[in-house]
Amino acid sequence: MAIVDELTSWLAAPAEELDRTLGGDRERIIAEISAVNEAAAGAPGPAGRARYAQQLLLSRIYQTVMQISDHPTAEGSALLHEVTRMLERATIATEDAQLEDGVLDRAPGDPKQFLSWLKGIVRGHRAYKHPYYTEFINRDAQREDLRTYVIQESLIDGRFDDFLAMMQIGTAGASKMEIANNYWDEMGNGDPEAVHTHLFNKIYDVFDVRPEELEAAMTTTDLHSGNLAVLLCRYRHLYPEAVGFLGMTEWLAPDRFRNVVSAWERLGLPEVGITYHRLHITIDSQHAAGWFHNVVIPSAGSDYMRRGIARGSLWRVNSSARHLDERLELALSAERRTPVTAG
Repeated sequence: MAIVDELTSWLAAPAEELDRTLGGDRERIIAEISAVNEAAAGAPGPAGRARYAQQLLLSRIYQTVMQISDHPTAEGSALLHEVTRMLERATIATEDAQLEDGVLDRAPGDPKQFLSWLKGIVRGHRAYKHPYYTEFINRDAQREDLRTYVIQESLIDGRFDDFLAMMQIGTAGASKMEIANNYWDEMGNGDPEAVHTHLFNKIYDVFDVRPEELEAAMTTTDLHSGNLAVLLCRYRHLYPEAVGFLGMTEWLAPDRFRNVVSAWERLGLPEVGITYHRLHITIDSQHAAGWFHNVVIPSAGSDYMRRGIARGSLWRVNSSARHLDERLELALSAERRTPVTAG
């Protein structure tokens, strides 16, 4: 974690000052980041610790480029960009390693057939109806479990509007209009009280979640999922992957959120905190259909775009499955550790 702490300390420094003062340390810094990436790809024990450091550092760097600051930052630093690209390439390699051999080569050439093929793969994936939602959240989750859940969801749900704003750059026609309509819904159709991030933050009020708690509560898979979304939306050459990743995120959300609403009602929690999830059961069903028709199908006319869309879709379900596997294991472990009081 030493290199993570060192590089984190850079982020509040002006970019030009950072490059001027640390340019002589470039070789050491690059070597240390390379060592982190190599360790993250290695044996399970050390890899787990290194992968956490890798994803934590990338997450902190992304916070710098995803927020408006009241002081100069390292954004724009050539050295920081080099470090970021190293972390991003390692993150991509981790996700690509999870793809089934040859799966991208099997995509049909016809856009409509391609979409049917892709949806069929996702329907058969364990992330589609994951027991973390269908069994644990729906039937067994308690107040503290939902508190943990919303904290861990903040890296995607809490900034979905920014992802849409980032990925629409350079688009045109039906795709741009679909993304714009989706974004305007995220903006509450012009009503500040209905902005979706504002509604999401009301869940924090129910559970008294403080900003300083968020990072400490994140596991490696939490950080990885959030980083993937930022990574895909910020680069134009990864636009097809972003189309697949965000499209599947919206397609999976309604069914998952029904389970969250069920748990919320079962526990009798304040109604103000569940507005976000209730809203998205309907809205995301509509947006997923629009996304498939107006973004995926028009984009899927080339092999490059089809491969990217399929790749991003599979990144989403594969990373989600690993994420939910971990959540379920941690939740059940916590249940087993909770003492039972005789009544």
